[in-house]
Amino acid sequence: QVQLAESGGGLVQTGGSLRLSCEASGRDFSAYVMAWFRQAPGKQREWVASIASTGNTEYGASVKGRFTISRDIPKNLAYLQMNSLKPDDTAVYYCYAQHSRLGFESWGQGTQVTVSS
Repeated sequence: QVQLAESGGGLVQTGGSLRLSCEASGRDFSAYVMAWFRQAPGKQREWVASIASTGNTEYGASVKGRFTISRDIPKNLAYLQMNSLKPDDTAVYYCYAQHSRLGFESWGQGTQVTVSS
């Protein structure tokens, strides 16, 4: 089971960009589905994007066309490139991993993204 650590959050103006990173420690990283979720104050945690072990990607409707999820398997890293940021993107962003065959799940501690208007 992997341990996850996010980085790259911060404060950015509307229209700006940020890249979040998620470092996974543990074995068999390539077998994990990686995803990003976010949670804004007073709201439920929301799925943002996923990348399968095959490399296939999926996005939530609110971020499609603006965010890109990717992974670097040899480095055990996953990324979320966020462009054209809006104040509604303000949230704590969490990295998530699920083993594609065994079902093990892991969450990171989260990183704050704040978009000012």
